[in-house]
Amino acid sequence: MLVLTRKKGESIMLGHDIEITVVAIEGEQIKLGINAPKHIDIHRKEIYIAIQEENKLAAKQNLSIDLLNAFAELENKNKMN
Repeated sequence: MLVLTRKKGESIMLGHDIEITVVAIEGEQIKLGINAPKHIDIHRKEIYIAIQEENKLAAKQNLSIDLLNAFAELENKNKMN
């Protein structure tokens, strides 16, 4: 992990097109401003983790639906034979 020290108003760059600026420092909290292209998703980590968990659940549900559909197709084929 790279650790940097920045003061209010100072920035760091990620690549060529993402800039993170220290906007405010209030006690133990800092406020960051992030300039990035619109196609870059930006989330707090706890939100990112929640999204990943939801995606895993959705993928499992889709897999279950796909399996049920496959079994239904097999059953229909067996009835025809």
